[in-house]
Amino acid sequence: MWPKRAASDEAANAQDEYCRQVAEGVHGVEALFDEQLRLLWISPSIERVTGYVPADCLAAPDLFALIVHESDRTHCTRTVAQLAADGLPQDFELRFVRRDGETAWVASHWRRVESGGHWRLRLSAEDIQARKETEYKLLETVTELRRAQALREHYLLRSNDERQRLAALLNLIRLGILFMDQDKRVLYYNRAMLEIWGYPPDAHLIGSRESVVQETIRARLADPDAYFAHIAEVVETHQRVSEAFEFHFADGRIVTDRSAVVEGAVEGRGIGRVWIYEDVTEARRISAQLVEMAERDPLTNLYNRRRFHEELERMLADATRRGHAVGLLGIDLDGFKPINDEFGHQAGDEVLVRLAESVSRIVRRHEMFFRIGGDEFAMLVPDAQPEALAELASRLGEAVAGLAFCFEGKPAGVTASIGIAVFPDNGLDAEALVSAADEAMYRSKSEGRNRWTLSGRVAGESARMSASSSDEPDSREE
Repeated sequence: MWPKRAASDEAANAQDEYCRQVAEGVHGVEALFDEQLRLLWISPSIERVTGYVPADCLAAPDLFALIVHESDRTHCTRTVAQLAADGLPQDFELRFVRRDGETAWVASHWRRVESGGHWRLRLSAEDIQARKETEYKLLETVTELRRAQALREHYLLRSNDERQRLAALLNLIRLGILFMDQDKRVLYYNRAMLEIWGYPPDAHLIGSRESVVQETIRARLADPDAYFAHIAEVVETHQRVSEAFEFHFADGRIVTDRSAVVEGAVEGRGIGRVWIYEDVTEARRISAQLVEMAERDPLTNLYNRRRFHEELERMLADATRRGHAVGLLGIDLDGFKPINDEFGHQAGDEVLVRLAESVSRIVRRHEMFFRIGGDEFAMLVPDAQPEALAELASRLGEAVAGLAFCFEGKPAGVTASIGIAVFPDNGLDAEALVSAADEAMYRSKSEGRNRWTLSGRVAGESARMSASSSDEPDSREE
């Protein structure tokens, strides 16, 4: 039985017949209002969309208050009132509130219909909830990935204005964003993505295939084949969220990427993949600079004690695997303390700086020179033999002795006492090798300074036994 309104006695039978004819062809929601915007009739399909039956709607004093979401109600009533006044059709999206409290998006179309000397307002509404849910999932995936300030808000595309605001926000983010659909075509990108990949600001990539994009960026990558293999692995192994991957550009920049599948309306089926790019060149440069500062002596710019021990352990491990030798030269300056005492630390610093510069010119590419502390230095030589180390020590001693200084009008100079130890002959680990070189250096000092001494310790011999067999002093000259 079709619902009727008591107040519509005029031409009730004709109106019922008209409503029946309309109802037969209704797919979405249809409704009729009189000149005072009172509901005259509404299609049974309103129950499918909102849970309310037509009788509920007809009995309501204000249909808008019953089924229109409060955020859309003012706009809806104002727009419909304008239509009633000027007769111009109105189309807009709004939310209905269901009986269970949930919301349902519809696209509404309002028209003024003339009938028997009177006019009515006709509403045609179609359910667009599925489309709105798809838009929401895409926005949620983008916001879940790395955002400049960890934004966790969910952006819902409600209108063209809202889409423009979202686009403006994504263009402000310094992370590059690229969305590829299931057919591997570009669906969206932001301004930062163009900047990172070196495209001009007016580049148009929408609709471009992945293969075409890869060809345009090939020349910009340091190792394009390796990067494209990474992309293929992520896609072909169906990684839902990929780990950060670091790659290099031909111009020296370093960039990382991450990606995630964008879920569609059907659970378990993605509608594409979003890629996030971040230029980490400056971060890597600062990190390398901090590491360099931690490993360098600030005065001489030579590697410091910390780096010495790291390199010694590394060289010994490598030499053990390969069956090679490692040479260690321990160097202590003779006559440095008197310069410091008489002319001050500034003069001492000048001696250390010039010595570092002079010795660095002798050091070959595979050798490493360190300032251990004060006037103590060391040199590591991989794959070294005693004869070559002795020749190197002679050159070092000559270079140091050849330095001439003049402080306050007085000439000054220093020499070097050098101790040589060889792995594995004089020590089987780092501690033993350093001890052997130190003992040999002490011997050089005790025997007159400005000379080198090759360690006589046998690998495995204790430091106590070695020391008891030598005439070394208990302390060295600074």
